[in-house]
Amino acid sequence: WAPQGREAEDGKIPLKYQLRELDHGSYRQRTRRNVEDSDATLILNCGDLDGGTLATQEFAKRLKKPCFVVQLDHDVTVNAATQVMEWVYRHEIKTLNIAGPRESKRPGIYVLTRELLVEVDTNNQRADSQNTA
Repeated sequence: WAPQGREAEDGKIPLKYQLRELDHGSYRQRTRRNVEDSDATLILNCGDLDGGTLATQEFAKRLKKPCFVVQLDHDVTVNAATQVMEWVYRHEIKTLNIAGPRESKRPGIYVLTRELLVEVDTNNQRADSQNTA
């Protein structure tokens, strides 16, 4: 989900991202809908969990949805990627909501998030190739 007008911190969210736009509402309502409409939420964070990121975790708890928080404060590790994949498989997650603080609030979070997701994808591809071999 995207807020009305597809507004993001750095401008409009491009149409190539296939998000549904809220008819009305704020970032908080968008956050709740993303938690509601997914099987689980993965929170990638640096520092204290606060603001919208904390609200995401609270929505998941209230809605009784699986939520896994990965602290990326120091580095992205293979171990963190393995834990994420094990959690996804254990909960049989088909639709995953990925959340975390914005780059302006936590400088460097974008690069760390990308590194982790690339590592998760690499581990997943390895696992798939081992299962078909």
